Amino acid sequence: MDLNRLRFRICTGARVWPGCLLTEGAGQGGAPMSSYGQFCPVAKAMELLDERWTLLVVRELLAGSVRFNDLRRGNPKMSPALLAKRLRTLERAGVVRRTVDDGRSRYTLTPCGEELRGIVNGLGAWSVRWIAQLGDEDLDPHLLMWDIRRTISIAAWPRGRTVVAFEFNDVAPRAARWWLCVAGDDADVCDYDPGFDVTATVATSLRTLIEIWRGDRSWSQALKGDLLTVTGPKSVCSQVPTWLGQMGLAAIDRP
Repeated sequence: MDLNRLRFRICTGARVWPGCLLTEGAGQGGAPMSSYGQFCPVAKAMELLDERWTLLVVRELLAGSVRFNDLRRGNPKMSPALLAKRLRTLERAGVVRRTVDDGRSRYTLTPCGEELRGIVNGLGAWSVRWIAQLGDEDLDPHLLMWDIRRTISIAAWPRGRTVVAFEFNDVAPRAARWWLCVAGDDADVCDYDPGFDVTATVATSLRTLIEIWRGDRSWSQALKGDLLTVTGPKSVCSQVPTWLGQMGLAAIDRP
């Protein structure tokens, strides 16, 4: 490197060689380990948002979860202690508002937090377009069924109680069977038999249903390719793909 070409010099109390980065947490003034030590607005935003799980907690709040247990259902691999910690951090930052109703905590986004909706949706759309590969570790039946339960268009379902059972042939027995129950304006998902008559049964692999849900393949492709079967009355089976649909980001165009 030609040092004569350097246009300026930054002097600090510590000697830092050109081209070297300060180690994390070693900034001046006792900066916290999460600090990038930059005035850049992107860097300042990421000091809050790039901690592990933080943006996924925001995603759940944007999706309408307000109770601690619902936030956990949307992030089933996140420990309760870490979720509580992230919620406290977001509350201190003014992103989340915590209120208490009848002794139960309720978490909602402030106007500051609501502004993250476009960012979260944009990240999801970018991922759908450019990150197609799913590893086995990404396939979680708990998250899939929770996302289906809160995303389906209930208006498309019959008004009476309708139960769709799911059987995954590539999942351990304890998580291989699920029941989605829709009655009136309410939807619930169970990992145990709720005891109601089953209207239709969807049998497939977890990977296939996730790919359908994400929009990586269509319902018709899976059915024609014998990757998925729907059993029940013929008039009902033809409606199941419409009832379940796909996640909102499934409509994003792929390159």
